[in-house]
Amino acid sequence: MLSHMLENKPALFSVTAGVVIAILAVPVIIPHVLHGYHMAHIALHIVGLTLALFLTVLSVASYRRTRSRRLMISTLAFACFAASEVALLIYAVWPFLDSIGILPIEELGHLLAFSALGLLAIAVFRND
Repeated sequence: MLSHMLENKPALFSVTAGVVIAILAVPVIIPHVLHGYHMAHIALHIVGLTLALFLTVLSVASYRRTRSRRLMISTLAFACFAASEVALLIYAVWPFLDSIGILPIEELGHLLAFSALGLLAIAVFRND
């Protein structure tokens, strides 16, 4: 069943989106559903998180089949992007949680996104 799900990308994307929405429904979506543009901003981060998690799951499955270092680096990049979206979603939903120690959450999100971009660049230019 799981291997069939990993081969059927539309079904995997639907499950990923459903899980993300189910997890975020009560703490994130429902309290802000009537907030207009703020909800649109939150929705952008939810969509980004869904896509990043979908790509992470696909790249993990591909890595398990091929054991390619390029795919391992791509998997880490997609996971970094998912972590970035989580940090930026936290900052968008709860702006009073503005930092982790001395590092602002918004900057953490940007650092993780930049790390994801760097990892993807390394994976593209890698000669395996």
